[in-house]
Amino acid sequence: MDATRQRRVPCHTLVLGGARSGKSAYALKLAQREIKSKGDEPRALFIATATAMDEEMQERVDAHRRERGHMWHSVEEGISLGQCLSRYVHRFDVAVIDCLTMWASNMLFSCPEKIEELVEDLENALINCKCPVFLVSGEVGLGIVPENKVARRFRDTLGLINQRFARLATRVIFMAAGIPMVIKGQDS
Repeated sequence: MDATRQRRVPCHTLVLGGARSGKSAYALKLAQREIKSKGDEPRALFIATATAMDEEMQERVDAHRRERGHMWHSVEEGISLGQCLSRYVHRFDVAVIDCLTMWASNMLFSCPEKIEELVEDLENALINCKCPVFLVSGEVGLGIVPENKVARRFRDTLGLINQRFARLATRVIFMAAGIPMVIKGQDS
């Protein structure tokens, strides 16, 4: 992507971190500040890439929906994030995509030959998006090299996805133990 195209991108934020680092909660906190209307209509879009596969996961999903409240419209989409964002976002003040980690896993197991196309679709949707989008992703490259091929491929794929969206984002925040560290852009 050339520099001219990147400059037109609205203020998008990538929030990275390890498991239970506070990345999702922090992204939601920042996104909440972007909601303009306080009426009854949802003003924020939440795109979840994970689906409830068992009762415990369904309980987590339900709890997170209750925590977000009525100002959030939730959509589950595990593969076509670019299309999903483009379809819904024009109605909202802000969007959160949680998370790119699960998205990478979904693509690797269901359509590995389409990863590049799907990443480009999301990049284009973000470039054309009029509202800020907060992307949440895991940082899995700080540990040892995984011992099996599938785990190495996942780590490498997610690492490259994170790099691409970090370049596109205006701000990148790394979360560790619930503490945000701005590594690109400025804190707000």
